[in-house]
Amino acid sequence: MSTTLSGQVIGQAHHATRALLERELTGIGLTFAQSLALNAVAAEGGAAVRSALVRRLTGVLKVDESTVATTLAELIDAGLLRALPADGPGLAFTDLGRERHRLIADATGAIVARLYADIPAEDAAATARVLTLLTRRADAELAQG
Repeated sequence: MSTTLSGQVIGQAHHATRALLERELTGIGLTFAQSLALNAVAAEGGAAVRSALVRRLTGVLKVDESTVATTLAELIDAGLLRALPADGPGLAFTDLGRERHRLIADATGAIVARLYADIPAEDAAATARVLTLLTRRADAELAQG
């Protein structure tokens, strides 16, 4: 089977994979945006500067700052993140937030293991390079307005 690389093929893979993840996230009680926010906090070692987190998530999700602020407020209200210091400029995991992030990581790892299991390493590496390049190009065009 020969498939031509296109936005449609990339989109279909993204949406199918995301649907699997969202099914798992529903069981954990999180949205996709909330999971990305928790992943971003984890990438910073469990605590992050709120403004940097907002910038990162607006870029990744391609949404406005108010949408990200709402997502962060939901995570605070759910007891998954807390402000550092109280009402301060930072956000950090609570114990519950750290546990939910572990569940996200476990679910994501299981999906990746199933879907990527028999893909040769060189094919996966080439795909990653191409998708990274496409993302950079699209982000550059978006930044131009």
